[in-house]
Amino acid sequence: MIYHHNRFTFKTTATAQQRAEALASLRNQGESIDAVTRYVVGRDIGGEFEYGAVFVIEDLEGYWEYLMAPSHAHTDRIGLPLVESFVSYDTTDSDDPDVARKIADLHARRYAGDPALTKLVADLPSYTGSSAPTPNSR
Repeated sequence: MIYHHNRFTFKTTATAQQRAEALASLRNQGESIDAVTRYVVGRDIGGEFEYGAVFVIEDLEGYWEYLMAPSHAHTDRIGLPLVESFVSYDTTDSDDPDVARKIADLHARRYAGDPALTKLVADLPSYTGSSAPTPNSR
């Protein structure tokens, strides 16, 4: 299993309506992407971020399905411009010693095929984690 975590804080300029739409879009990912077996979207407690989302995915094939889903692309397009700080990371029970590289490769492949997305991510004021683009993918 792979647990894909997102933690983020909205820009102060993001309106309540924009925030609600972005959070609803994240929830729609959990509902509409078949590879997502469970998910949660809500307030981030005990850290420096406002909100968090976790998507549970069975395997790398499902992770790719999640990354390429139209609902995920929609969330990126409407949500990323509203975000001030963002971190993403993955937790897995996989015994594969190369799983981190394989996850990074999936993200790199996605960025390579979508320059507009890569720019949205590169333009974030603060972004770190397993899905941050490498300098070669920007």
